[in-house]
Amino acid sequence: MTLEQLRIFVCVADRLNMTRAAEALHITQSGVSASISALENTYGTPLFDRIGRRIELSAAGQAFLVEAEKVLRQVNCAQRALSDLSNLRRGSVTVGASQTAGNYLLPRVIAQFQSAWPSLAAKLQVGNTAGVMRMVLEGEAEIGIVEGACSDPLLRSFDIEGDRICIFVPPSHRWAGARVEPDQLLAEGWVLREEGSGTRSEFIRALQALGLPTEALDIRLELPTNEAVRSAVLAGAGPGALSGLVVAEALAAGALARVEVDFPQRPFRVIRHAERKLSRAAEMFIKALPGCDVEPKNVRPLRRVNAA
Repeated sequence: MTLEQLRIFVCVADRLNMTRAAEALHITQSGVSASISALENTYGTPLFDRIGRRIELSAAGQAFLVEAEKVLRQVNCAQRALSDLSNLRRGSVTVGASQTAGNYLLPRVIAQFQSAWPSLAAKLQVGNTAGVMRMVLEGEAEIGIVEGACSDPLLRSFDIEGDRICIFVPPSHRWAGARVEPDQLLAEGWVLREEGSGTRSEFIRALQALGLPTEALDIRLELPTNEAVRSAVLAGAGPGALSGLVVAEALAAGALARVEVDFPQRPFRVIRHAERKLSRAAEMFIKALPGCDVEPKNVRPLRRVNAA
């Protein structure tokens, strides 16, 4: 059994089509078929069931796929380790980021990182906090930058410089520029991000810290992006709560008005998988993050938090 046979098998298993696998691997279809046949004949086990003109993984093929993918992941780790030894002459890091961090913090960080390390590539994937956790758990991203609390014991985190949640309204709103008492915050219909958003969970926690029963909060609109929330508030749909980074320009231009509420500074959190070694490129990227010269030695496990 060779690594090439494993790669061909996994590619066919992913696509369940010999022709498409051959195209993806840039080899002939006959070469793909021969490789699969060699594996099956050597071990006397059919890996695929041929059903008419299509194929399906057999029970043995399904079990073998798990092990083949493990081997290929280990090979990738070995190749990356060797690449790391070449004094960072090449390498890449994939970063998952929640929307606020991804759209308003990381573009500047990535530009500075690639200026300092032109041979290294940084790839950014943006989602909400729950989505970034999934990316890191499934290996789609080496590290994640999120605003909200995380809850999986397979993740580790540490905090870096963050921002502050800002409540904002149109300039014509009675709260515009005013200091609002905490209990008044329950009297309005809110425009907020969706469940799973770190910004929303941090807003809910800030209200709870003020002693408010957040189950009584009137949420009129749930929207999937910061920009949609900002636009809905501009249109008069209700007050909103987002990172101060998101609404800074609109506040400065007078298009929106800040509501004076004492919310604490919140950190951004760097998350990583507890059982995967970071590449050198990822380590260098972490050092470029604001408020983080090096990753702390006492990186703590994430604890489950019951977020509203």
